Amino acid sequence: MRASRIAAGLILALGLGMGAAVTAQAQTELKIGWTNTIDSHYGVGVTTFGDEIAKRTNGRYKLKYFPSGALGGEREMLEAVQLGTQEMIITSTGPVGNFVPETRIVDIPYLFRDYDHARKVLDGPIGQELLTKFPSKGLVAISWMENGFRHITNSKRPVKTPEDVKGLKIRTMENKVHMDAFKAMGALPTPMNMNEVFTALQTGTVDGQENPIPVILANKLYTVQKYVTLDSHVYSPALLIINKDIWNKMSDADKNAFKEAAKIALVANRKKVNDDEANGIDIMKKAGTEVITQVDNAAFQKAVASAYTSFNKEFGEANIKRIMDVK
Repeated sequence: MRASRIAAGLILALGLGMGAAVTAQAQTELKIGWTNTIDSHYGVGVTTFGDEIAKRTNGRYKLKYFPSGALGGEREMLEAVQLGTQEMIITSTGPVGNFVPETRIVDIPYLFRDYDHARKVLDGPIGQELLTKFPSKGLVAISWMENGFRHITNSKRPVKTPEDVKGLKIRTMENKVHMDAFKAMGALPTPMNMNEVFTALQTGTVDGQENPIPVILANKLYTVQKYVTLDSHVYSPALLIINKDIWNKMSDADKNAFKEAAKIALVANRKKVNDDEANGIDIMKKAGTEVITQVDNAAFQKAVASAYTSFNKEFGEANIKRIMDVK
């Protein structure tokens, strides 16, 4: 009798062990990287997404987080996702145009009136049409995310007009649209990976940079810059992207789980952007940074008008107008 009980126990233990092994094998771990910190607007979006994915797939999918550029710069990570050596990324649109040129249209300066306008465009037909351009490049853009409106910071002088920008060496993303806009202002645009920016500002390799308030806060860029100009020259979206082959292997139910999780993550991401926008100015002022709110926006728009000739040629004047006309 005792031998029978021992045998039954061994069989049960073996069964439980096999069950655990099956569960472990069934779980798919996806590496996701981004350049901002874990507590940034990107981090809030990604961790919300990860929690929702685990919940909606009963733990069969798990995200492994790599914040703060641990896997490299945005372009490097995009290439890795394209190749399949990294599964996912949340990235600004900055380097995305090098892979999916059509997306560069959303980076045009002074294209969006405000957050409401930008969010309606990206959540609506125009934004969803742009997402369909990714699979042919080995990528699947699950959802738009958000950075916010971009502002100029520098260590040389207060910037209130385009004249004040002339001659400044400004770090930009590796984005032709942004670089063309700053050239039109008379600045010296210098593309650089985000994980190099703090040191470059600290050492004076560049005079300034341009980023939304959430990015300026998350990376503490205001601590190595004397002036922040709230000029809102460009609205900066972000994208949640996955490797195409991984996506194609998913069941329809799992794809839907990822899409629904992304919707909830986007709400959390945008809320963090809103919160940072509301609190960021006081944080920067308390740190001793001069925040310039009185900006000649009409003069800035006039300064970049010459770049619109090339924008109209590249993207089509009707396509740009279509975005501007969204109410």
